[in-house]
Amino acid sequence: MRDKTKALYVCQDSFVVANLVRINGLARESGIATMWGARAFCKADGFISYGADEADLFRRAGDYVDKILKGTKPADIPVEQPTKIELVLNLATAKVLNLTIPPSVLALANEVFE
Repeated sequence: MRDKTKALYVCQDSFVVANLVRINGLARESGIATMWGARAFCKADGFISYGADEADLFRRAGDYVDKILKGTKPADIPVEQPTKIELVLNLATAKVLNLTIPPSVLALANEVFE
């Protein structure tokens, strides 16, 4: 007997973004937990997201613009890694999927949607 798929990590691209609600809906109906790289996907009924804080990335992009406007050559600005990573959980989706989130994981979450 083949094991049933229980989780799906979804990579973001324009097709996925355009079909976000449908992907999460079909996954929930099939009992599949979805994991995303950004909070917006979790907020739209995905189960969990873990990735760079996009608001922080945009704020930091402003620093790049400031340096360039002050005369720094773009090639002289080092590439940086995200410094703020966030864990977001959707408890409503967890309930639909009959998943129990341990208190230790809930304590680590930056945001929990109910």
